[in-house]
Amino acid sequence: MKYGDRIIEMRGIIVEIEDGAVGMDLKGRLGFFKVPMRMLITDYALKVGQEVAFMMSFPEVISGEVDEKYLKNIEKKENKDESN
Repeated sequence: MKYGDRIIEMRGIIVEIEDGAVGMDLKGRLGFFKVPMRMLITDYALKVGQEVAFMMSFPEVISGEVDEKYLKNIEKKENKDESN
């Protein structure tokens, strides 16, 4: 990676709780973020409306090349979904 880490605190609000995932709206109109429930650290029972915070760096594109194997897997999944 060409750039050093610049880790920043991100904050959001829980807007969705599913069997295995938690969805959060990020503050500052930065979008929606969904994580598996196993990645969430909490001492509290989860409720919609609770505030969350996490540390994050900016994603950096590390190659100009496309991962063809990954693209083929996406296409297979899309074709499977269309046939159902």
